[in-house]
Amino acid sequence: MVSRPGETTLPRAQAQTKDVEDGAAGEKQEAARPARILAADDQPHILEAIELLLRPEGYIVDTARSPATARESLASEFYDAVLIDLNYTRDTTSGQEGLDLLSEIVSFDSNLPVVVMTAWGNVRLAVEAMRRGARDFIQKPWENERLLAIIRTQVELHRALQRTQQLEAETRLLRAEGAPDFIASAPAMQPVLQTMARIGPSDANVLVTGEHGTGKEVVARTLHILSSRSMPLVAVNTGALPEGTFESELFGHVKGAFTDARTDRIGRFELADNGTIFLDEIGNVPMRQQAKLLRVIETGEVERVGSSRTKKVNVRVISATNSDLTAAIAGGQFREDLLFRLNTVEIHLPALRERREDIPALAAHFLGRYAQRYRVQVRGFAPAAMQTMMQYAWPGNVRELEHTLERAVLMAQGEDVQVSDLGLNLQRPQGQNLEELSIEEVESILVRKALQRFHGNVSQAAEALGLSRGALYRRMERYGL
Repeated sequence: MVSRPGETTLPRAQAQTKDVEDGAAGEKQEAARPARILAADDQPHILEAIELLLRPEGYIVDTARSPATARESLASEFYDAVLIDLNYTRDTTSGQEGLDLLSEIVSFDSNLPVVVMTAWGNVRLAVEAMRRGARDFIQKPWENERLLAIIRTQVELHRALQRTQQLEAETRLLRAEGAPDFIASAPAMQPVLQTMARIGPSDANVLVTGEHGTGKEVVARTLHILSSRSMPLVAVNTGALPEGTFESELFGHVKGAFTDARTDRIGRFELADNGTIFLDEIGNVPMRQQAKLLRVIETGEVERVGSSRTKKVNVRVISATNSDLTAAIAGGQFREDLLFRLNTVEIHLPALRERREDIPALAAHFLGRYAQRYRVQVRGFAPAAMQTMMQYAWPGNVRELEHTLERAVLMAQGEDVQVSDLGLNLQRPQGQNLEELSIEEVESILVRKALQRFHGNVSQAAEALGLSRGALYRRMERYGL
């Protein structure tokens, strides 16, 4: 993070130390959570004996007296291990009921460890159970120490596997962690800094508003760092998610939920458990998906696509939009009750043209970043170049400034950036003919005008331009919008 007098900043080294501590805290929290075990047997005294053995060891034990009851429990609760008998009252000798239940559990969740109980000396059933996916078996009557050792081992392995999957998902989905570069010394930014300082340590949901490219995600990441949340921030561009995969991306899915669901997948809300989720472009979420999003935010319960089990998550929600949500509500395009849940506190980011005092510091920061990345000897700005940047309207805000400086670093032929390196074309007459413009320039103008006409609503602008929402997002990125 860049630090200057009068700015609210967090040193990068401190942020990195916090990340390490956060990871350790997450593992300790998982280890401290009592393991939940499901025991299935048709004999009440067997279930009672299991409860008397496991509960003093700190386990939560749920019991089921039939395969049907076990299925109901598995559909409504998450377990760390399952202990099942193979013979039930309807078929007390072959073990087929138990084997069928075992196969269903393994098919439903291949990571969930299942330990089977068999009658003394029934090796054939034990072998068949292991072939079908059981992790271990115990013979009746059991030795208490052996049963405890098996359960303890399987719970530890299950949690280690879950943690590995979590880390893999974080690596795949999360952007680079650490303190963002937050530069804000202009008077227009002081209310923003004061609000962030007050609400950052809380769990309050926050709605960040402002034009495209004003730095809404930087605000979200800074708020997360100021909080005491133990897990990372998960950023999601909800406006760019196709309707067909919206639920799967946010809430996850189970194997077989739909054609391409070949394995279980952790959703973004689960990934953000004990952390923060950043829902960017919230104003572009389709109405039919808003109800599902509202329910998760209200209840804190996530249900993966294809599953009837719910999981409780502790997630702070920070959302962002450049749309006028009040107007969207009036037009029937956004749910008022969802807005109430999102904007416990609202932070409005001013446009870059309203905080011109920050332009020199921002420009110097981006210059240094890209000069280092591209290994070029560009160290400063010609006076005319700086004057040009100070006078330019910056319709794409800080993002456009960043893209302009990246181009300038690549185009500069000396140690100082010149006006021509910026490529801002400020001197072009307003009445210039379209024939004199490049295809890219015409396209940029059309995209800007469409966004202005629909007040930043990407879905409506894309429809007017005859583009998909994803195609418009790519063009907005290309032109610094």
